[in-house]
Amino acid sequence: MFRNTFITLIISLITITVFAQPGGFGVKWLPDGNSFVTMEPGKIVKTELPSMKKTMLVDLKPLFPADAPELRNVDGFELSETKPVILFTVNTETQYHKTTGEVWMYDTVQKKLTQLGKGLRPNGLMHAKLSPDGTKAAYVYQDKSDGKVVYNLYVENLANGSVKQLTFDTRDRCINGTFDWVYAEELSCEDGFRWNPDGSQIAYWNIDASKIRNYLMLNTTDSTYSFTVPVEYPKVGENPSPAKIGVVDIAKAKTKWMEIPGDPQQNYLTRMEWTGEKELIIQQLTRKQNVSNLYIANALTGSCKLLYTESDPTWIDVESAWNGGDNSGWNWIENKKAFIWASEKDGWRHLYRIGMDGKESLLTPGDFDVMKLYSIDEAGKVMYFAASPDNHTQQYLFSVPLNGGKSMCLTPDGFQGTHSYVVSPNGRWARHAFTSYKYMPASEWISLPDHKPVDDKKCIAKNLKDNPLAKQIKIFQVTTVDGVTLDGWMVKPADFDSTKKYPVIFYVYGEPASSTVLDNSYIGRSSVFGEKIFDKGYLYISVDNRGTPMPRGREWRKAIYRNIGIQNIRDLAMGAAEVLKWPYCDTSRVAVTGWSGGGSSTLNLMFQYPDIFKTGVSVASVANQLAYDNIYQERYMGVPWETKEDFLKGSPYTHAKNLKGNLLYIHGTGDDNVHYANAEKLINELIKYNKPFQLMSYPMRSHGIYEGEGTREHLKTTCLKFLLENCPQGGR
Repeated sequence: MFRNTFITLIISLITITVFAQPGGFGVKWLPDGNSFVTMEPGKIVKTELPSMKKTMLVDLKPLFPADAPELRNVDGFELSETKPVILFTVNTETQYHKTTGEVWMYDTVQKKLTQLGKGLRPNGLMHAKLSPDGTKAAYVYQDKSDGKVVYNLYVENLANGSVKQLTFDTRDRCINGTFDWVYAEELSCEDGFRWNPDGSQIAYWNIDASKIRNYLMLNTTDSTYSFTVPVEYPKVGENPSPAKIGVVDIAKAKTKWMEIPGDPQQNYLTRMEWTGEKELIIQQLTRKQNVSNLYIANALTGSCKLLYTESDPTWIDVESAWNGGDNSGWNWIENKKAFIWASEKDGWRHLYRIGMDGKESLLTPGDFDVMKLYSIDEAGKVMYFAASPDNHTQQYLFSVPLNGGKSMCLTPDGFQGTHSYVVSPNGRWARHAFTSYKYMPASEWISLPDHKPVDDKKCIAKNLKDNPLAKQIKIFQVTTVDGVTLDGWMVKPADFDSTKKYPVIFYVYGEPASSTVLDNSYIGRSSVFGEKIFDKGYLYISVDNRGTPMPRGREWRKAIYRNIGIQNIRDLAMGAAEVLKWPYCDTSRVAVTGWSGGGSSTLNLMFQYPDIFKTGVSVASVANQLAYDNIYQERYMGVPWETKEDFLKGSPYTHAKNLKGNLLYIHGTGDDNVHYANAEKLINELIKYNKPFQLMSYPMRSHGIYEGEGTREHLKTTCLKFLLENCPQGGR
């Protein structure tokens, strides 16, 4: 999500406001946009543009020495706007989307370092943030006492260290100021509270996860007797956690709840920010996620009025789903009299101006999708965004007048591929990164809008290196029997001989969360078989199906609605069928592999199209769509009391009886995302129909299957051995 996080730093007599931009290489912009702050090993550094002059602002080594009795790693920092203080987050640990750790304050004048949270568990603090005047810090405290886990908001006076509790829930899994598992996983919601501009109030989410059944993972490895690990996890068809938004008065520690229309257990509250001192703007999504309402809430009375509403026959994406980042920030313009909003209502994802009177105007007309919003430069009356009207696998920088009109591509001709940017708040500078299948990744600092390198010696044009694999890569399109044109890539062996026939490996994902066909230098990498699997004598190929988040218009992306596991699988299979017509493809040696949603696609391809795909390696797959979380699966498949047959048709286990080929199924028993129950559902079906297969379970590994010494190497070794035995390598 595009956002500006306002942070401040005073070092001695210098006061600096810092703007953080997601995906920005850790860049925190200063308010004039001509310099930025980063944290480098052992120090905080200011860099000026265009000179690139660096100045060390803070030396962290004396504050957190490496030879201290207790090692403390600094994971992040926040800096005050008006006071000479810095907050450091230290020794953080993330488990099930909850990141906790220590918080320390450093007074740069008194040269004093103090730990926050006196009287609380030291490493149980979350989302610590300074008040606008820099005199206080607020944070969420994860209380694990009395066999319960409760999250409450606290505020601390930085002058005297006094700690004040602001919320007072005591029930297990009651959450204030942060979110439950599924909000974090599927809506990018983690930081759940906001200071108001004068620091007198905090607006926050309350999530009652006590209403959600725990999924109990069984840990059999960490003690003599097994024990269960609970994760609050609402599966498809289960009600979400009731959510509400309150405003707590700091002085009184009293909360006023916002009177948001609708059942709090049948709607999601996805975004919230202050519009000023006394009002909030709140986005609400219905349970089906096909209606979005924006409300203006009075922080004093709690009353809410509808500002803007939008509906879609399928679903509406929250901003974080397409723009990256989290759920914080709002794209304000005109001193908060209006804001920038994205919608697919005309068939493309476009940017609109929405006034606080509810009126809208289209700013980016045309037959193309806005891929990412980089920056709003009000002084320059321009917006910068990413788009690629002519090649769906690439990305370029565009600008458009802030009052709307014709968009202009600013990326110079000559380097086709994927260009990404981090644009300064004043619109004068940007960090430009470039990658394509032809070239290795490169970056430079540029000026805008002329797109000129800041340092000619360090510009991309003079430092670009050829991708050594480029000669082995083929970028292509195929049109299926259904008339659908799919993008794809292929990596051939270094010693490829077109007169021979080679085994084929299809790498798939296939669901709305991601795409596998992008023009970048990462083409050909495999987390399953290891590096350069193609040079072992395989054609390594990927095609992109309808339903992936590519900039091909709303109809492309929404075609998968109620059809996950059916339509995307047919596209992949029919795309493969066209590829396999090439004379150098050996149709008797065809493998497919994928992870997570790609693991599900792998299973469905093996089961639904067994005459095409002979060997499959499926990792961490959803074998039963009714066993996945409600926000993700209901967004794309509808609610099961209306569309249960669609869930069943698209679930791999439903088709397991059709397996003919060689299957290796891999899953971590500690997967809190795609539960191991999916594996056992599938295993039982394969047993029922007497279908031999191979299984590799990784004890207490999570969805990424990386924990534990040697885990990833073992996974790659296992997968490669299976592939070589069942889909023999080499041209024939």
